[in-house]
Amino acid sequence: MTTLSSTENTALSAALAAAINNKTKPLGSLGMLEKLARQIGLIQQTTQPQIIDPALIVFAADHGIVAENVSAYPQSVTWQMVENFLAGGAAINVFARQNHCALHIVDAGVNHDFGARDGLLDRKVAYGTRNFAQEAAMSAEQCAQAIRAGRELVAGINGNVLGFGEMGIGNTTSAAAIMHAMTRLPAAECVGAGTGLAQAGILHKQKVVQDAVAHHAAIVAQNAPLEILATFGGFEIAMIVGTMLAAAERRMVLLIDGFIITSALMVAARIEPAILDYCVFAHCSDEHGHRQMINHLGGRPVLQMGLRLGEGTGSVLALPMLHAAVNFLREMATFESADVSQQNA
Repeated sequence: MTTLSSTENTALSAALAAAINNKTKPLGSLGMLEKLARQIGLIQQTTQPQIIDPALIVFAADHGIVAENVSAYPQSVTWQMVENFLAGGAAINVFARQNHCALHIVDAGVNHDFGARDGLLDRKVAYGTRNFAQEAAMSAEQCAQAIRAGRELVAGINGNVLGFGEMGIGNTTSAAAIMHAMTRLPAAECVGAGTGLAQAGILHKQKVVQDAVAHHAAIVAQNAPLEILATFGGFEIAMIVGTMLAAAERRMVLLIDGFIITSALMVAARIEPAILDYCVFAHCSDEHGHRQMINHLGGRPVLQMGLRLGEGTGSVLALPMLHAAVNFLREMATFESADVSQQNA
């Protein structure tokens, strides 16, 4: 595995700041776009960054924890939504088409036989994880297999921006357990409504997560990210970890979506802290706990739209902001070229 280095480069950072500040605008007046332009320039190691062939991968898998009645929807919705993705009818299909973003669908571990299907990448580790309320969600070997498969997927991506999406009934429970185990925040701060649980369902889900993390206290105490991932994660979450690490090694911009995707990043960042330099937090989800996750990682979301759908929808909706950031840096006139007076000293 390649060791990630920070994107920080003093000379390039100064050159980017000078280029941004010399555009025909008051200093700092493009706000978040200026931060993005600098970040993407540092990732791509240039003062002329560009967005090339952005892509998004949706990873689907099932979760044994649904046996604990933690979802408002049955497990069968996972494979049914994969069929919807393949038919082009889901929200992520609509937004990806709108934003000219390539979309890839991966079966990481759905409890269903799809057979050979056009547009579906079969990387199934197993037919769903085990119930982590009773035992580890997956073996160390399965976790390693999923991470390896995720890393290998990056070889098929041609662009320089990669977003991440997911589908898996029960995966907000996995993400909340990972968060609870890694941050030691109370379960009540980590657990939300997921697919739309009422208050009684949320309280039950909190107890399931709290009891499960306590059940695996010896694993949690070791504070080892891969063991926490194998104990509480899903095959899609583990595969995303591998994909994130490999994409960052290729100096791609990583577009981070909502609660589940950010739980994968928490694991990846514990393995390789420098990965955060490559991450753009697309939005802050309305799923309870996501803001705390982002704060824990020191991130700043681009959008705040009340989203909590998943699928990578927030990532694709943030793409126009990335285009705007690199385009103003590449195309906007300078004070000198436009013969515009700069502000008084």
